[in-house]
Amino acid sequence: TAFLYAFIPGRNPTFACIGAIFGMGADMEESRRNGGNRFFGTIIGGFVGLGLYWLEHMIFPEGNYWLRLPLVFLGILIMISVCVLFRWPGGVQPGGVVLSIIMFNTPAHHIDYAFSRMIDTGVGVLIALAVNYLLPRSRLERWLRLKREEGEDENTGS
Repeated sequence: TAFLYAFIPGRNPTFACIGAIFGMGADMEESRRNGGNRFFGTIIGGFVGLGLYWLEHMIFPEGNYWLRLPLVFLGILIMISVCVLFRWPGGVQPGGVVLSIIMFNTPAHHIDYAFSRMIDTGVGVLIALAVNYLLPRSRLERWLRLKREEGEDENTGS
């Protein structure tokens, strides 16, 4: 993932790498579930965070920490409700992370930042799915078993 991002000027691979790591699973089904949780949660947390960030700055253009606190609480409730509505409860954790980052640690260009996080996470999840598709666990286990058996044959002289 980081190698791919080396060819994209001005992009930081951090969130794509995180998406790839959290998108991996023991098999393709688990990767789809993990990656889906990560991507869906990031999208929901991103959009809820953008809306609440916008609302806060409409009321207080310079921002207001004391207003932000109930807005984050409200955002978490909205996010949980949306994840339950779409039957994707695994999206709550990554969505909460993105929501918190947007509300408490977003640079001035919050819209670009939020969309970049969503895109980067999606790229990372797609890479995780591709790796799991191209190198399924069964193939890796077969390769490792063959390597181990070859090593045993060399040690026993057979």
